[in-house]
Amino acid sequence: MALDRSNPVPNDLSAFWMPFTANRQFKKTPRMFVSADRMHYKTADGREVLDGTAGLWCCNAGHNRPKIVEAIRQQAGELDYAPAFQMGHPKAFDLANRLRDLAPPPFEHVFFTNSGSEAVDTALKIAIAYQRAIGQGTRTRLIGRERGYHGVGFGGISVGGIVNNRKFFGTLMTGVDHLPHTHLPAQNAFSRGQPDHGAHLADELERIVALHGPETIAAVIVEPMAGSTGVLMPPKGYLEKLREICTRHGILLIFDEVITGFGRLGSPFAADHFGVMPDMITCAKGLTNGVIPMGAVLATKDIHDAFMQGPEHLIELFHGYTYSGNPIASAAGLATLETYREEGLFERAAEMAPYWEDAVHSLRDCPHVIDIRNMGLIAGIELEPIPGEPTKRAFSAFLEAYEKGVLIRTTGDIIAMSPPLIIEKAHIDQLVGTLRDILHRLH
Repeated sequence: MALDRSNPVPNDLSAFWMPFTANRQFKKTPRMFVSADRMHYKTADGREVLDGTAGLWCCNAGHNRPKIVEAIRQQAGELDYAPAFQMGHPKAFDLANRLRDLAPPPFEHVFFTNSGSEAVDTALKIAIAYQRAIGQGTRTRLIGRERGYHGVGFGGISVGGIVNNRKFFGTLMTGVDHLPHTHLPAQNAFSRGQPDHGAHLADELERIVALHGPETIAAVIVEPMAGSTGVLMPPKGYLEKLREICTRHGILLIFDEVITGFGRLGSPFAADHFGVMPDMITCAKGLTNGVIPMGAVLATKDIHDAFMQGPEHLIELFHGYTYSGNPIASAAGLATLETYREEGLFERAAEMAPYWEDAVHSLRDCPHVIDIRNMGLIAGIELEPIPGEPTKRAFSAFLEAYEKGVLIRTTGDIIAMSPPLIIEKAHIDQLVGTLRDILHRLH
């Protein structure tokens, strides 16, 4: 059917099979954004909606930022596409250099992908190939964590630990095991920042190593702060223990920083924030402010150089994507990093974090709230489920919030918020105040 130009909403919604969406519910009462600027979306019916989620954890600099918009426009007219295999273009190298300079010192090389999911699968492949390159070819096993989210590729859902993301898709990859998750509500409820209890859960890696043998394990992958599962903070000392155990047994440690990268915790990366250095970092989302799909794997010099052997005319790593380092995505990435730098947005996130923390924890006494977790400009508010109807209470809060002019996210019965780093105190007050009113009216 043709689009009615007087109405921005198409009159036929049936063709688009929407991702991670209750399609039937949505298409009965669609929620459509038609424009965005800085902290707000605009709906098809002309209402402003405060963005409490930075889009999908990705629009860290807010929306419609002039430098990014202009960079995309200019690049599209100059060089729209260049082959990624055996050819290059300057901006991909410029962006890799900028990322190297932004990242902690161990990371000197960047492999570009098109999403966080692809970055994860790339890092897992590099880990296994690296072990083979250094003569450890028996190391093929991968260790993830319960409740972990690592995208939707087969590698990512195999090492991931969110049940509904896994159970419909068969046996997945073999040779994968999982650490226990770190959510201990009985001991850590309403923690501010890192919880006190749970570092001992890292010791489970020693049990897994003993079970399979260290010579079989290539890598461990974890989110330093788990986002999509409901905002789970690493207990104090937990990441340090994982690093120590991996180092002792020759296992690579991968941090999935698709959410935590680019200022979300007040630092360029969570590795900076926690002072724990993995061997690889996956990133995406905030890399281009969510404007153009792009992801990356940051690798240490040791990992990269292990592949740079043999005749120089031979391909060192048989992996990549048609759009790796795409010119327009690279231009968007450069403009995004420049926007972060010029506006001091990482530092701003750190400065706003205490106000944010106090605001979200003021919801502690609201009905149905059983836990609140926060770090940087992230918060998770866990609600008591309705008996026999899991997820319904939080989803009802999401729908009500949209009607009241704020955008939140839910996962299970957990409300997740991660606003753009340009958020003002008045926006925090509006976001939390609206949520407080909703929680008092929820059944």
